[in-house]
Amino acid sequence: MRKNILVGFVLGLAFSFIVFTGYSAVEKKAELKKFNSVPITPTSLDEPLTLQSAFVQVAKLVKPSVVQITTEKIVTYRYWDPFGDLDEFFRSPFDEFFGLPKRKQPKTYQKKQEGLGSGFIVDEDGYILTNNHVIEGVDKILVKLLGDERKYEAKVIGTDPKTDLALIKINAGRPLPSAKLGDSDKIEVGEWVIAIGNPFGLEETVTVGVISAKGRSGFGITQYEDFIQTDAAINPGNSGGPLVNIKGEVIGINTFIIAPYVAQGVGFAIPVNIAKRVFSQLKEKGKVTRGYLGVLLQPLDEELAKSFGLSEIKGALVAQVIDNSPAEKGGIKEGDVIIEYEGNKVEDVKDLQMKVANTPPGKNVTIGIWRDKKKINLNIKVGEMPEEGPTVLEKEERLWRGIRVSSLTEEMRAQFDIEDNEGVVVTYVETSSPADESGIKVGSVIKMINNYKISNISDYRNAIKNIPKNQEVRVLIKYGGRSRFMILKGEK
Repeated sequence: MRKNILVGFVLGLAFSFIVFTGYSAVEKKAELKKFNSVPITPTSLDEPLTLQSAFVQVAKLVKPSVVQITTEKIVTYRYWDPFGDLDEFFRSPFDEFFGLPKRKQPKTYQKKQEGLGSGFIVDEDGYILTNNHVIEGVDKILVKLLGDERKYEAKVIGTDPKTDLALIKINAGRPLPSAKLGDSDKIEVGEWVIAIGNPFGLEETVTVGVISAKGRSGFGITQYEDFIQTDAAINPGNSGGPLVNIKGEVIGINTFIIAPYVAQGVGFAIPVNIAKRVFSQLKEKGKVTRGYLGVLLQPLDEELAKSFGLSEIKGALVAQVIDNSPAEKGGIKEGDVIIEYEGNKVEDVKDLQMKVANTPPGKNVTIGIWRDKKKINLNIKVGEMPEEGPTVLEKEERLWRGIRVSSLTEEMRAQFDIEDNEGVVVTYVETSSPADESGIKVGSVIKMINNYKISNISDYRNAIKNIPKNQEVRVLIKYGGRSRFMILKGEK
C-alpha cells in the first residue's frame, strides 16, 4: 500500500511538471511569434518598441547622414645629416676670416600625413558639421557618404575653435539625407544615447551607452566648455560624429575621451544647442560673433565669497576691467561680483561666459552685481567679442616641483618655437627647485609624467594631483627638438 502511494505521488509530480512546462513552452512560443510580428522600419519611431528594435531603427535612420572624413596634410620634417660635419673639414680658413656664415644647416623632407574623423549632414545641400580639430590646418578634406565609394572634396565654410566646431560642404549633385537636431537642454542623466561614427576608419560603427553627466568643463580643450559626458564608446575617428537619443535626434557632437589607460567609458560631446548657434552663423557669414563685456573673471571660492559678504559661492568675480570696454562704460568695477544676468542667476564663471557669448552684440542687458555687500543693477550695451578678446582669468597654474606650465597655444608655440601640438610648456622654473636641479628649462614641453601621457593642461593636472609630495617622479621632456627622461626629486 505504501509503495503504491509513493508511485502515485511520483507519477503525479511528473504529470504536473509536463503540464507546467508544456504551457510554459506554448506561452513562450506565442510571445516569440508576437515579438517577431513587430515590423522594423526606420520611420516608425513613435510606435511602441522594444529597446533592441529601437536601437536598430535609430541606426537605420541616422547612419545615412553620417560621413567619414579623411584629411591630408603635407608635413615638413627636419633632420641633421650625420655626415654634415664634413663641411667643417672642407671649410676654407678665409670663410672664418671674412666672417662668412657656417654652411651647416638642417635638411628637410616632406611626407603626406593622413587623418580620420567623422561628421554628419545638417542640410540636404551638403553642409556637414564636424569638430574643428578634425580639419584644422590640413591641405585637403575628403568626404565619403554611406553606400557611395566616391570621395568628395570638401570646402571649409567656417570654423569656430572656441567651441571646436567646423562647417564644411560638399557638392554631391543631389539632395542628401540630413540628421534631425534635438534639444540638448532637455536631456537627462541616465537617458540612452547612441554614438555613430568611423573609429579607426571602421565605417558606420554604432555604440550604445547613457548620458553619464551634463555640464562638464575645466579640461582646457576649448574656451566654451559645457560637455555632455557619456559611456557610449568613443574612439579615435569618432570625433565630429553625432551622439543621438532614442528618437534618432542629434543631441551632441562627439569630441574627445579620457585616455583609455586612465579610465574606461568616459567620453564627451558638445551639446547640439551650442552647435545650432554656431552652424547658423557659419553658414550665413562664415564666422561666429559673440557678445562681449570686456572683463577678466575669476572663480569664487569659499574664502572669497565670505570676504565679499556673500551667503553662497555663486557668481563671477571681476578681477580686471578692460579699458574702453562695454563693462567700463556701463559702470562695472574691479571687485564687483556679477550675480545676475538678464534676471537669471549666475552660477559661476562658465555660466556667465556662456550667457554673454550667446547675447547678440548691440543688445542692452541688465546685469546684477554685488558691491559693498549690496546688490546693484546696471544697464550695459553688449559689444562684439574681438578675435582674441580676454574673458576669463583662470587661476594660475600652481608651482609643482618648482615649475609652472601653460597650455600649448599658438602663441606659446610661436614664442618657444615648438612644433608639437600635445603636451604642456614650462613657462617658469624656480631657482634651486627639484625642476631646476634636474635641468628643466623654460620652453620645455612635458610629454609624460610617470606612465601618464600628457596631451593638454587637463592631463597635467590629473597626473600630478595624486603624487605624494616626497616621491620621485619620472618626466619625459622635449626641448630643442630632443626628448629625454628626467627624474624630479620629491619636495621636503
